[in-house]
Amino acid sequence: MKVLHIGDIIGRTGRKAVQTFLPAVRAEYKPDIIIANAENSSGGFGISYAVYEELMRLDIDILTTGNHVWDNKEVEKSIDKMDRLIRPANMPEGVPGRGSITIEKNGEKFTCVNLIGRIFMGLSDCPFRKFDKIMEDAEGFVFVDFHAEATSEKTAFGLYADGRAGAVAGTHTHVQTNDERLLPKGTLYLTDTGMCGALNSVIGMEKYAPIERFLTGMPRKFEVEKRGKILFNALVFEYGSDLKVTGFSTVCITSGD
Repeated sequence: MKVLHIGDIIGRTGRKAVQTFLPAVRAEYKPDIIIANAENSSGGFGISYAVYEELMRLDIDILTTGNHVWDNKEVEKSIDKMDRLIRPANMPEGVPGRGSITIEKNGEKFTCVNLIGRIFMGLSDCPFRKFDKIMEDAEGFVFVDFHAEATSEKTAFGLYADGRAGAVAGTHTHVQTNDERLLPKGTLYLTDTGMCGALNSVIGMEKYAPIERFLTGMPRKFEVEKRGKILFNALVFEYGSDLKVTGFSTVCITSGD
């Protein structure tokens, strides 16, 4: 089985990057399952039901999210209709939606888990202990989208899940890392898959407001960068009948390549 994990999709520009490059990536790698992080896919903050449907038309199997999942207010009411979208499983008890999903492809069970880190992030329960609980009933190959800011927390979680999860890939920081590797007990680990959006931007946003905020410390409204080259980041991997990863590589494509 081959799996493609697409990094954070940033607004309309990120959706354009996916629409532009996914057909060629699909033709080259022939993934059986496609996962994408879509928490910033609508206007750069959150996701709408209309954007959810747009991404589903691209034959993406599962959408993950993160700390921005509730930024679009309609999501709280419509998330139950988004049957292929999950939010972080370790969000506090009582929030709508679900944190993991199991699908079947080619007669094989595949479980995708979404977790959020706690360093420099909002309120959440322990992702490590929540993972333990989910693993009690998890079926088939287990993939974890670990949405976190701190690389230390991501690395610690990867090692904690080593030998239990089939693969752990980080999201949230929007910059693809080059540390993909098999951990000692066989789990595939990547600190961050990266993003889909504007190449010459500050993690997908127009540069002016972030730069001014760094210079002055004053709050500024961030807008999705819509100009220039676009970027597509992803992780692709393959696993066998023993649920062990047998091959992997990162994907980084920009317009003009």
